[in-house]
Amino acid sequence: MPSSSGRPLASGTPVRDALDGAITAIAAGGCETPRLDAELLLAHALGVSREQLYTGSAGRGEPELTVAGPAVRTFQDYVRRRAILREPVAYILGRRHFRRLELAVDQRALIPRPETELLVEVALGLPEGARVLDVGTGSGAVALALKDERPDLRVAGSDLSEDALALAHANGERLELDVRWLQADLLDGVPDELDAVVSNPPYVCEQERSSLPPEILRHEPPSALFAADDGLSVIRRLVVQTGERERIRVVALEIGHEQADAVGELMRAAGFGAVRLERDLAGIERVVIGERLKR
Repeated sequence: MPSSSGRPLASGTPVRDALDGAITAIAAGGCETPRLDAELLLAHALGVSREQLYTGSAGRGEPELTVAGPAVRTFQDYVRRRAILREPVAYILGRRHFRRLELAVDQRALIPRPETELLVEVALGLPEGARVLDVGTGSGAVALALKDERPDLRVAGSDLSEDALALAHANGERLELDVRWLQADLLDGVPDELDAVVSNPPYVCEQERSSLPPEILRHEPPSALFAADDGLSVIRRLVVQTGERERIRVVALEIGHEQADAVGELMRAAGFGAVRLERDLAGIERVVIGERLKR
């Protein structure tokens, strides 16, 4: 990895010089947040916090931080993966913060995103002791966050991918959160005991594939991203299945841009008479919530 002056990174390089070179390389690779990426990667390689990169030492009374020894090769590899391969920082670090949790993440599942926290917000309003299923749980982010913030809820997470479920299960064990994990294709084979369903299903249509950034297209699992036709094929199946189970009173789905009207109509047709929307921080209609009207 070149430094800002074009020379290879040498052992004992000051942190600021190493950062300058990494920022240059990552920016040249086309990444949108080169400084943040470089700071996160260097802090991880050195085993320090981002703040310590700028205070200049590993701790009070310790010598000034430099990039030396095994950290040189580690950091060079991180920057190569980010700048050339365009691998997401979360996959390189192997972790991602979601709500109050730090989750292990890798290419078995999507990286949890801030907008997906809206699903958690919706489910926090469920009655005490409600049974809720996170369909397509991936890393387990939504299910685990719910159990963390509402221990009274009986939470399960399901996924068709055995690999994703293994990741979710490992996260649950490490965090000591009691979530039940199920391998299932949407609600097929899931016991009819649910009060609510939340899901971040595949909703990207194939026509949008070429517009996705390399971080997503090259590294995140396509089965968790793409849905046939207009991107609603999986959502249609799931809404129909939830509609057939009268015990389910609430369903909340993360959706793509300009899908809100179509998904709202699907929910009404399935028997969820009260439909509302939640917007993400960018103002996009991101989550559709359907509730059965009380009789």
